[in-house]
Amino acid sequence: MLPSITFLDLETTGATPLRDRITEIALVRFDNGIETARWQTLVNPEQPIPPFIQQLTTINNDMVANAPVFKDVADTLLSFLEGSVLAAHNVRFDHGFIKSEFKRIGFTLRQKVICTVKLSRLLYPQHKSHGLDAIMQRHNLTTIARHRAMGDVDVMLAFIESARLELGDAAINKAAAQLMNHPTLPPHLDASLLDDMPETPGVYLFFGDSDLPLYIGKSTNIRARILSHFSSDHASTKEMRIAQEIKHIEWITTAGDFSALMLESRLVKQRQPIHNRQLRNERQLYSWKLTNDANAKNLLELVREKDINPAELSNLYGTFKSKHQALETLRNIANAHQLCPRLIGLEAWVKGACFASQIKQCKGACCGRETPETHYLRLQMALITHKLKSWPFAGKIAIKEKNSENDKTQMHVFEHWTYLGSAENDDELAEIELTTAQLTFDLETYKLLLKTVNSAKTQIIVM
Repeated sequence: MLPSITFLDLETTGATPLRDRITEIALVRFDNGIETARWQTLVNPEQPIPPFIQQLTTINNDMVANAPVFKDVADTLLSFLEGSVLAAHNVRFDHGFIKSEFKRIGFTLRQKVICTVKLSRLLYPQHKSHGLDAIMQRHNLTTIARHRAMGDVDVMLAFIESARLELGDAAINKAAAQLMNHPTLPPHLDASLLDDMPETPGVYLFFGDSDLPLYIGKSTNIRARILSHFSSDHASTKEMRIAQEIKHIEWITTAGDFSALMLESRLVKQRQPIHNRQLRNERQLYSWKLTNDANAKNLLELVREKDINPAELSNLYGTFKSKHQALETLRNIANAHQLCPRLIGLEAWVKGACFASQIKQCKGACCGRETPETHYLRLQMALITHKLKSWPFAGKIAIKEKNSENDKTQMHVFEHWTYLGSAENDDELAEIELTTAQLTFDLETYKLLLKTVNSAKTQIIVM
């Protein structure tokens, strides 16, 4: 499949590389298609193994008590990985743990990797699930040592052999080459960045020759997204210009995609990067505000974003990028529903029937043929699709995200669709809860929250 490839699997005390530790390592190395090494060892994690992990893996505290600690097997592991590509099922997990273990002993691991989950997806795109259990069922594979390191390595090898017999060597080689053909950093950037880029959610910043960012982006996988900017087939001239101008890259990891979106939005507005035109909020937002008085002479008022009170969104209709767009939309609504243009603020107020009423395009609320209450009700119904949502909670809420890969927890506090701050623990959350701040409407935050609070996956803390 590749000139040298080492299939590896780990068992660990949990799912977080920064906190949990390795309990077992197993690997099989192939050079030029021939098995050249097979090695496995238990590892003393130097911390208790949780009961549910013991039940899952059958590795208990007594079994690892006299096993070597990682630093004692590190050189052996390196010798097997040297000059080889590391293959694992969900390689981010195994690679992340190995990198963390080496980092604890003062060594930076630089290792090419390939993921057999992604390989399965390329080879068998017609199937939805590509976990080991699903692969075993699909290919009629068996093992008596599931969730033990060498047992799972043997399953991976059996899968590769089954795919080879079914699809042929050429298909596997092509898929492996596709997975290994990752873009690289341009020569003017430090190549060591590749070893440091996280594969977790977050925000990244591209800089040129100044402290002003060229571009700020976000991703659920920072490393993959950054590297995509340097693909040989740039999707646009903008992508090519950014790649050529970058002199320095920074990133900030987050607990999840929502946290990354919030951070990206704030940083773009604060730092004003020249290539983030869409998020820079350079245009003034307008909305129509409906009065509560059906007998008022001007039922609608055009308000600018800075004058919007987030607590009164239930009386606002539409989010328009310009005054012209707001007026044109309202004119079209008035024509479609025979509303009085004078009463809704499209014409100056004078006594008597409006011109639209005279040509029977207004039902006559301006001259007594229609009651103000009926006209007001029809206006509400005509505007209903543009109505902004009122805040569905009694007060503040926090949206919580937790990520086991980077051990981050973040809670973002909102009230009336307005962002109030972020916290990483309960003390910080309590401090935000007690603070008072002027509520400022932000359309981007409003749209993001609308989508997020209605998701079944969102963890909401009502404060």
